[in-house]
Amino acid sequence: MSLRAPDALGGRAAVVGIGATEFSKDSGRSELRLAAEAVRAALRDAGLRPADVDGMVTFTMDTSPEITVAQACGIGELSFFSRVHYGGGAACATVQQAALAVAAGVAEVVVCYRAFNERSGRRFGSGVRHREPSAEGAALGWVLPFGLLTPASWVAMAARRYLHAHGLTPEVFGHVAVVDREHAATNPAAYFHGRPITLADHAASRWIVEPLRLLDCCQETDGGQAVVVTSLERARDLPHPPAVVAAAAQGSGRAQEQMTSFYRDDLTGLPEMGVVARQLWRTAGRGPADIDVAILYDHFTPFVVMQLEEFGFCGRGEAADFVAARTVPLNTHGGQLGEAYLHGMNGIAEGVRQVRGTAVNQAPGAENVLVTAGTGVPTSALLLTADG
Repeated sequence: MSLRAPDALGGRAAVVGIGATEFSKDSGRSELRLAAEAVRAALRDAGLRPADVDGMVTFTMDTSPEITVAQACGIGELSFFSRVHYGGGAACATVQQAALAVAAGVAEVVVCYRAFNERSGRRFGSGVRHREPSAEGAALGWVLPFGLLTPASWVAMAARRYLHAHGLTPEVFGHVAVVDREHAATNPAAYFHGRPITLADHAASRWIVEPLRLLDCCQETDGGQAVVVTSLERARDLPHPPAVVAAAAQGSGRAQEQMTSFYRDDLTGLPEMGVVARQLWRTAGRGPADIDVAILYDHFTPFVVMQLEEFGFCGRGEAADFVAARTVPLNTHGGQLGEAYLHGMNGIAEGVRQVRGTAVNQAPGAENVLVTAGTGVPTSALLLTADG
């Protein structure tokens, strides 16, 4: 079972630096170079030197090991290094692990990073290819023979059930796409800068796997993003206002698989995010009404509406109307649909900017920012808050 009491991590660490490369479709350089550029940029933003770093955290599905990135950046000895599993579900967990290391005194300054050529190199959207046999991949054997070969096809199964259960049509997912692209249009760093869309554009975009259209699916991106984590005490002496890690959590649901959890009792929700939501609210002593900005992992629009429902922002089947009403600022950087697909790390950076008050689409008085990681897999989330 998941935890039933608040944990002791909240308020012990903060994000003090963020850095990124440009977001493109053809970076023209190696993933290691992208990682090193992002890490160095994050350290400059934090006002720290490579020699100050003693911890590194990244994801699986990453071709740039912690020690190799450390060497490329001029970072010396490491007392902590870690790699979190489950792809995009690991994004916020990298910060959680960094905060745990800092709180335990295992490391003082930890860099979390993600870098890949996900458009010009390996494309996740191309589906399963040449997968080596493994226990982890056994679940795919139940769906691949029937043509469910891509992430979009796996999500489409749950999306279809969601629409059926609530008597909705695919057009409701368009509200997420429109909001994301609206914010991307005013964000110079976004790939879709200057290119908003309408609900009509969403409805006219081609089918990928019904009920998902092209504009329900995130783009594929080359780029790198890094963030720097240290203790709250040290953070107060650095150049930028700290984004305090008020709570961080990971979660995996019953009958959890990677994107193919079709044997659950109910396919209309995301139990793994429900586990995370309960722990965040318990630890932080906050709830949906306290959130000023929500940065929700948006690889596919249906999973954004399900996340809003798991976190209690609205009732089941009501999230599309909630998004349309603009009740809470959502994905103010443009999300992965509009800014870049970096497995959620760029969402963490946007959460930091909102707390600092430096975002392009700044929410007035943003003090409590929710950031989530990939869904459909074991996942994670953060609650970032202003200091004091």
